[in-house]
Amino acid sequence: MSPLGKLLVIGFGPGDMEHITKRALDALAESEVIIGYNTYVDLICPLLNGQEIVRTGMTEEVSRAQEAVRQAEMGKKVAVISSGDAGVYGMAGLVYEVLMQKGWRREDGVEVEVVPGISAIQSCASLLGAPVMHDACTISLSDHLTPWETIVKRVEAAASADFVIALYNPRSGRRTRQIVETQSILLRYRDPQTPVGLVKSAYRERQQVIVTTLEDMLNHDIGMLTTVIIGNSSTTVYDGLIVTPRGYQRKYTLDATEQVLKPHQRLRTEAEPWSLGAQEDRALSAPQGGGTLTAPTEPSASGAAVATQARPQAMAAVQVTPAKQTGAAPASLAAEALGRLAVGGKLPGEANARWSGQAPTAQSAVGTAAGAGAGAAAGKAPGGFGKPALFEVGVSPGVGNKKFTARQMALLAEVAGDDGELEYTPDHQIVLRVPCLDPEELVGQLRDEQFIVMPIGDVFKVKACDFCNMEKDDAVPVAEHLQVVLGGLQAPKETSIALNGCGMACYGAVLEDIGIVYRKGGYDLFLGGKKFGRNAHAAQSVAEGIPGDQITDIVESIIAEYKEKGHPNERFHKFFKRVGIVAGFRHEDAPATVEVNAVCGD
Repeated sequence: MSPLGKLLVIGFGPGDMEHITKRALDALAESEVIIGYNTYVDLICPLLNGQEIVRTGMTEEVSRAQEAVRQAEMGKKVAVISSGDAGVYGMAGLVYEVLMQKGWRREDGVEVEVVPGISAIQSCASLLGAPVMHDACTISLSDHLTPWETIVKRVEAAASADFVIALYNPRSGRRTRQIVETQSILLRYRDPQTPVGLVKSAYRERQQVIVTTLEDMLNHDIGMLTTVIIGNSSTTVYDGLIVTPRGYQRKYTLDATEQVLKPHQRLRTEAEPWSLGAQEDRALSAPQGGGTLTAPTEPSASGAAVATQARPQAMAAVQVTPAKQTGAAPASLAAEALGRLAVGGKLPGEANARWSGQAPTAQSAVGTAAGAGAGAAAGKAPGGFGKPALFEVGVSPGVGNKKFTARQMALLAEVAGDDGELEYTPDHQIVLRVPCLDPEELVGQLRDEQFIVMPIGDVFKVKACDFCNMEKDDAVPVAEHLQVVLGGLQAPKETSIALNGCGMACYGAVLEDIGIVYRKGGYDLFLGGKKFGRNAHAAQSVAEGIPGDQITDIVESIIAEYKEKGHPNERFHKFFKRVGIVAGFRHEDAPATVEVNAVCGD
């Protein structure tokens, strides 16, 4: 038996040769097999010296990890490559997961080395200035593997906690609304003028760097190769660069050569009234009856800011004078820090002042629970900006009817107004996106105008041809029944159920997840179509001539089984292949595709 080999999971950075670490270069050189995504293999090709190459396309990550483990167990040194850092949305975790499934143990299994690289948040930040100088997080907007509800919770948490946020995988050809919804969430918590950096293909041939704002970011091109870095409440733009202060102005005067606080004083608790230690000290010395904190305006003899009275845990109001941004004394900055602590991190009125371009008033510097309660009662968003959530819904005049009336179009225009948008889709529906505080009322308006209203996302969509302008309408009742029973139901992944009213099938039902074609008084059923990607294929024909009184029950049973057994984010064609039999219909592998090397190189 051959001795076990080694797995080298390599992050090669942004892609430029100058930004690959020496260990990554050495690991590539010592490897016998290189396994990676096509684009990544192309990027590192100049560094290879005759190694065996295994390259695959998108969505083939599992097969790459499995092949890497298989070859390493045969005794080979195998490099699995990722751009950026292999441990940040890369291949490192998946390789370990495959090994775990096989019962791998470090002491007697194949050796694994993860070689770190420069991740996108770091490479992109370097091109923008210094936007990630304070607490930051990364969030991938891809919901192919993570439920969208989970991503929303993470965006909400990061936005409310004032993190600098780096968004990975913000948009693709099919995932277009995730970045729109994310912007909507962020605008509930952050100033619309919050600096945002968009970096595409950092340190690669087609690099593009844009500095914009949170409210204008969607006016620029954002794709899969773009990393979006969103600043926090203190982030600023200077001379075209984005900079997030670390907090040095709380202790230091940046334009002075001699500091008020001497080196031995700078780490003392009394010099950091915002720290946990200072809070504990104040709690120990707090009077039993509570009180109101008055922040100091003068430094003590030692040069440190000292609070004159302890802050109770449940404090109702704070009197504080905001410090000036330039040349502020440490005591004033300490006072500002105490005020922020008391009101949850941001002085009331400060964000609104940035929005309106006005200086905060003295009144706005006093936090009151009553003001916050009034905003909540008015239906404003939790961040204080009063921005309603973005509501997104699909509307159509009917399952087979493709004709909008003038009244329907007028209503859509009125509802969208200046702040919303309308997008016509290949599914013969219009997607309405509009800021909305009362979605139920809006849906009621649309239904009153005889619209079919459908949620957008991972739901079952029923669509049909126009039945030759309703002249061949024998199958219309089936389409309408499926819409009423299945349309809009939650699905493991967005799923299309398409019906064509005659054997011409000119609306392409046979290409959809579930296709139904009415022909000669019966219904032909097709399962598992895939419309997109290089391995797109028509659905498999599983039955012909199904009677009209049976077809809807059969489709409903297929949907029930998919809902019960499908994995989150698992597309129907993959589910059909995985389980093998659905509602009695057996999956058959599609014929192998024939590769053709076109003369033009495409």
